[in-house]
Amino acid sequence: MASDIKASVLHGARDLRVEARQLSKPASDEVQVAVQMTGLCGSDLHYFRHFRNGTIEVREPITLGHESAGTVVAVGEGSSSAKSLKVGDRVALEVGLPCEVCDLCRGGRYNICRGMSFRSSAKAFPHAQGTLQDRINHPARWCHKLPDTLSLEHGALVEPLSVAIHARNRAGLKSGSTVLILGAGTVGLLCAAVSKVAGAKTVVIADILEDRVKFAVDNGFADAAFTVPISNPRPETVEDKLAYAQDLAEKLKSLRAKGGADVVGEANVTFECTGVESCMQAAIYATKPGGKVMIIGMGMPVQTLPIMAASLKEVDLVGVFRYANAYREAIELLASGNKVLPDVLKLVTHRFRGLSDVPGAFDTAAKVKDEKGDLVIKVMVDMSEWITPFIQDR
Repeated sequence: MASDIKASVLHGARDLRVEARQLSKPASDEVQVAVQMTGLCGSDLHYFRHFRNGTIEVREPITLGHESAGTVVAVGEGSSSAKSLKVGDRVALEVGLPCEVCDLCRGGRYNICRGMSFRSSAKAFPHAQGTLQDRINHPARWCHKLPDTLSLEHGALVEPLSVAIHARNRAGLKSGSTVLILGAGTVGLLCAAVSKVAGAKTVVIADILEDRVKFAVDNGFADAAFTVPISNPRPETVEDKLAYAQDLAEKLKSLRAKGGADVVGEANVTFECTGVESCMQAAIYATKPGGKVMIIGMGMPVQTLPIMAASLKEVDLVGVFRYANAYREAIELLASGNKVLPDVLKLVTHRFRGLSDVPGAFDTAAKVKDEKGDLVIKVMVDMSEWITPFIQDR
């Protein structure tokens, strides 16, 4: 029997409405999860502001949200895959659903499966509806149980943390490395965090926002920080753009870590988290011979890059798209009590409650600072308050 739920539904740019939906009983391989915590992501924000994300256009009303955690309230009948979870278990939701039969899936790279359906993304049609709704039915195998020591906010942060872990794993980051992070948003800060856990000697972070890089150093995410100056006038020609990027790279290499006497020099691995052309160019110039540039930021789709500089230094340009086989590792890291890991909950700067507050949450997520002048990093929507009695009644 179907039950009534409510969902936040995007009908156009900035047009969010709370609407009623019908939710069926979970299928045999599914569990039904009361969604209690959802972090807002940059892709969600693009859809909210423009009703598209880059070249991906929304073609039907869509519920956003994919960084989520909640509590199991029903288990599908007759399935062994669902028996690992029971009503009352708290789970982090891995919301990408690959085909699981193609060569990529069988090879463990399901994140780039051509048949991937990802909640809150308009890439596939019909769109896979996101998690900003009361409850969802989701395959049990993509629901990861949270230990009692972790909060639901930890559970929602598992998604962006998995992006960082996947990037670090693809980088093959070695202990003693020098790491450069371009972009001090949530993913950039988490890339810095997992680099420190991996034993990086020095982590440098750069951003155009001084408050963000200060946050990174003050809270143990990075050892050195640089505020990228905005060029005025902006470079227009290819030559001027590359000259600007080279100058930026030299400034980054000449930094000194907090309390250190030596300059940091070139990076073994650079995590490019902005998608900005000048940052991709600077990443190549700032990375040492034989190093890697991890392409994480989803920005300009077509860019002019100094390929000869990358080739002569054998700098690998490595694509990173979401994550694969990283959720369990992320949960174990958060629960480990690793003293090198910074307090990731400090990334959550703003909290909103309930579906009616979702528009305000998106408005805040679109800002660099809130109306009080406080830095905005990660915005969470908390629906625990009204869901808790529902869970207890089960």
